[in-house]
Amino acid sequence: MNGTYMNTVTPLLEVEHLEVRFGNKAVVHGVSFAIAAGEKLALVGESGSGKTITALSLLRLAGDANISGKAKLRGRDLLSLSEREMRGVRGGDIAMVFQEPMTALNPLMTIGQQITEVLELKKALTPAQSAQAAIELLAKTGIPEPARRANAFPHQLSGGQRQRAMIAMALASEPALLLADEPTTALDVTLRGQILDLLSALQRSSGMAVLLITHDLNLVRRFADRVAVMEQGVLVEQGRVAEVFNAPQHAYTQRLMASQPRRDVQEAAPPPGTVPVVQAQNLRVVYPTPLPGVRGWFKKGEFVAVQGASLQLLAGQTLGVVGESGSGKSTLAQALLGLLPFSGGVQVSGQAWQQPATRNTPANQQLRRQVQVVFQDPFSSLSPRLTVEEIVGEGLRVHESQQTTAERRTRVEAALAEVGLSEAQFPGLLARYPHEFSGGQRQRLAIARALIVQPQVLVLDEPTSALDVTIQQQVLALLQRLQKEKGLSYLLITHDVDVIRAMAHHVLVMKDGEIVENGPVAQVLDAPQHPYTQRLVAAATVSDSR
Repeated sequence: MNGTYMNTVTPLLEVEHLEVRFGNKAVVHGVSFAIAAGEKLALVGESGSGKTITALSLLRLAGDANISGKAKLRGRDLLSLSEREMRGVRGGDIAMVFQEPMTALNPLMTIGQQITEVLELKKALTPAQSAQAAIELLAKTGIPEPARRANAFPHQLSGGQRQRAMIAMALASEPALLLADEPTTALDVTLRGQILDLLSALQRSSGMAVLLITHDLNLVRRFADRVAVMEQGVLVEQGRVAEVFNAPQHAYTQRLMASQPRRDVQEAAPPPGTVPVVQAQNLRVVYPTPLPGVRGWFKKGEFVAVQGASLQLLAGQTLGVVGESGSGKSTLAQALLGLLPFSGGVQVSGQAWQQPATRNTPANQQLRRQVQVVFQDPFSSLSPRLTVEEIVGEGLRVHESQQTTAERRTRVEAALAEVGLSEAQFPGLLARYPHEFSGGQRQRLAIARALIVQPQVLVLDEPTSALDVTIQQQVLALLQRLQKEKGLSYLLITHDVDVIRAMAHHVLVMKDGEIVENGPVAQVLDAPQHPYTQRLVAAATVSDSR
C-alpha cells in the first residue's frame, strides 16, 4: 500500500505525477492515483494537506496555480485541454459538491432556477423540460415537497436540504465523476449519515465514480471502497479501506488512525450532598416572533427555544449536552451564561442571576467571572485587531482592574503556559495576532482567555468541531488535564457522540428544546431509551460491511 497503487481495471480517471505550484512554492508533490467507473475513493488528510487543491486542479479551478503532470479522464488529459474544452468537462463529465452550500449557492436565485440553468446549458432542454427535470432531481435526493422547494431561495432551506439541492445540481448533467469536498462537515451527525446514504444510493443507480475529500475517518470507513492519505501535499499511502484502516503502513496514517478522542477523566463522583456548581430548574427561553396580518401590529407571537430544562453540574465533572442543530443546546448554554432572558431558576455557585440576567450588575458581573465560555470557531471569536496579550488579559482588565500592566502580563504568560503556548515556541508571542496561529493554537488562546480569571465552570460550545482529528485530540487532552489539575466543571455542548464519550460524566439529550433523556454517559449512550437518542447513537456508530 503506497502512492503507486493502480486499479486492476481500466480507470475512469488516471492521475499521474500531479504537481501544483503557486509561484515558487509547491503545494502538491507528484500525486498519482486512479478511480474506476462506479468506484468510491476517499482522499483524506488534515487541513493544508493538499486534498482540495488536488481536486480543484483536476477541473483547472486552482486560480493562478501552475499545474503539471497528467489527469486522464477516459483517456483525455484534462491538463492539456483548452479552456473552451474544459467548460464542457466542468459540470458535465465532472461535477462538484462543495463543503458549505450556503456560500456555493447563489442567494439571488431560487433552487429550481439554479438547477434548470445547468440542465439548459448541459442538456439543451427547454425551460419547461428543465423545470420539470429540476423537480424530479430534487425528489430523487429526498427533499420533501420538491415542487415547492424548487421555488425556495437557499436561505429558506435547512442545511441538509441545501446540501441535497447542491447534489441535485451536481447530478443534473449525469456526470461520470463526482468530486465531493467535505460534503457533510457542516451537518449534524444524523444528517451526515443521510447525505452519505443518499450519495451511495445515487452512485449505485447511476454508476458514477465519487472522489470524497474529507478529514473524517468515520465517514471514510462507512462510505469509501478505497482510501488515499495525503500529508503536506504528498500521497503517502493508499489502498482498500479495510486494509489501510486495519494495518496502516505510514507513520502519518497511523497517527490519523490513533487520533480518535480518548477518555482520560476523573471517574470518582463527588461526595453525596455536594452542592452543584450550576443548577437549573424548569428553565424556559422564548423568542418573540412576528404574527401575520393585523394581529402582528399589536402583539408578538413566541417561539419556545428551551422548555422546562432542569439540570445540575457538579464540581470537577463534565455535563454533556447533545442534539442536532436547532435542538436548543446553544440557547440553553447562553441562558446559563446569563446572556439571554429566561424564566425558571438558575444558580451558579449557589447564587441566582439577578433578573434580568443580561444586566451587568455587580452581582451578575461576579457570576460572569465564575462561568466562562469557549466558542466553536476561535477565528471568529478572537478579535483580529487585538494582540495575544490584549485578548488573554481582557478578563483581568474587567475583573481585576487594579492590577498593574506588569502584573497583568505575568498572569497572561502563566495562562498561556498552562495551555502549552510559550515565548520559546513563538518568539514575540504576546505581540502576535490571531491570524498568525493555526486553528488548534487559536483554540488554546481562547481557553487561556477563559481560564485567566480563574472560573469554576467552562461552557464549551462545540470546542473541537472546526478542528482536524489530530488537533481535536490534542485540545481534548488539554481540557482533560486542566479539569483534573484545577477541579474545573465543564458544560460541553456538541453533536459529536465520540467527544461526549471521551469527556462527559453525565449527558443530556435535547430535541426541539426539551431534554428527552439524561443520565450517566455510559447508561445513556450504551443503552439509550428514547427513540431520538437511539437514532443519534446509531448515526454515530460506524459499521463496516466490507
